[in-house]
Amino acid sequence: MSGGRFGIRIRKEIWLAVLLIIIAGIAAVLFLRGETPVVSRAEPAKEVEKAILPETVRPAKHFKILHIMSYHLPWKWTEEQLAGFKEALGDLDVEYKVIQMDAKRHSDEEWKLKVAAEAKGLIGTWKPDLMFTGDDDAQQYVAKDYVNTNIPIVFCAVNAEPKEYGFAGSKNVTGVLERIHFTQAVQLLKQLVPTVHKIAIITDTGKMWVPVMENELKPSESRLPAGVEVAGYYVLSTFEEYKKTVKDCEGKVDALGMLGVFEFKDESGNNVPLEQVQRWTVENSRLPDFSFWDDRVKKGTLCAVTVSGIAQGQAAGKMARGILSEGKSPASYPMKATEKGIPIINLARAKKLNINPASSVLLTAEVVTEYMW
Repeated sequence: MSGGRFGIRIRKEIWLAVLLIIIAGIAAVLFLRGETPVVSRAEPAKEVEKAILPETVRPAKHFKILHIMSYHLPWKWTEEQLAGFKEALGDLDVEYKVIQMDAKRHSDEEWKLKVAAEAKGLIGTWKPDLMFTGDDDAQQYVAKDYVNTNIPIVFCAVNAEPKEYGFAGSKNVTGVLERIHFTQAVQLLKQLVPTVHKIAIITDTGKMWVPVMENELKPSESRLPAGVEVAGYYVLSTFEEYKKTVKDCEGKVDALGMLGVFEFKDESGNNVPLEQVQRWTVENSRLPDFSFWDDRVKKGTLCAVTVSGIAQGQAAGKMARGILSEGKSPASYPMKATEKGIPIINLARAKKLNINPASSVLLTAEVVTEYMW
């Protein structure tokens, strides 16, 4: 056996010697021809990296995401969307830039076009890998102009139908729709106030609200609790109209449903702040009211079954992660709404209206004990 191993060793040494002679000969020929071999350090390094580094520790790809929010910070609704989105992106190496359109406080066309132009300028210079666009104004004034381009777009909290922005059938757009929990909110109201039979829906002139009424609320009327009907829909422009309508509804309906309340104009044509609208309502309306967002309840509305900003952002983030890290097409993700609603009740408002919620109702809801003005 030792003799065999000795013979194998000799053969290996012979082959190694032959290989060295061949390499030396090639180098000599190149030298005589005046050519110098080019040695690349980068390519062998890459090969070594592939061979010895596990996939998880190789340098991560860097992504740039531009988030265009229709509204502003700080505000819980927009904060939660972005937080949920980032959570879903997890450990991806992402650089964010955020543009706040601030359309709740500045709803005039001139302002929206100005901010949209700034967003488009940044898109052109920064060249993001993906756009994350929240709520309808961001779609109307920015995202729709990039349909079927090479920039992936993921939206969330969109009330209008995707076709309104040209998203339906597009190659580069997907996202999460916002669908309010109308029947569930009225069911919660009935648990608090069993005598409710007629309700009125009130909203400002925001562009998204008429489609919400036509496509969501009116088709859902047949599914409301037995004996409950919508007595009227009121689209109002000014704060004075709002105050008059609320007082006129007393004696005509049993409760008010609140949609948009951010764009009621004062005497100077400026939007009245949400806190001022909510405070006036608490202090002057004797009607129980409901809505669909927790910030309304925390600022005075009796109850809501809310759309979760966190859930909206998480769903959008999961889509974005698949697009960026897995190379999936935006078109492979269906555009759909989040489904789960969260009941919330303001006990301070209930007390002012002489409503005593059953403990069984409170145990299944988020409870607010004061007004957050």
